[in-house]
Amino acid sequence: MNISPPEALKTFVDEQVEGRGYSTSSEYVRELIRRDQDRLHLRGLLLDGASSASTAPADPAHFDWLRRRARGPTAG
Repeated sequence: MNISPPEALKTFVDEQVEGRGYSTSSEYVRELIRRDQDRLHLRGLLLDGASSASTAPADPAHFDWLRRRARGPTAG
C-alpha cells in the first residue's frame, strides 16, 4: 500500500516519528490504525451497552466483589 499525503501532512508525520520515537512513518501509521480499530471496537461496545436492557444499579458491594475478583485468589 502506498500513501501520498500532501507535503503538510508528510511534514507532520515526520515530526511525529521523530518526536515520539517511532522508527519509521509506517510504524506511526500502523499505530494510528490500531488506535482507530480500538476506538471503533470501544464505540461498538458502548453502543451495545446503551441499547441493552436496563439492570439494577451497581452498589458498593458489587464493586467490592469486582475488586476481590480482580485480585484473584489469595493464599490461605
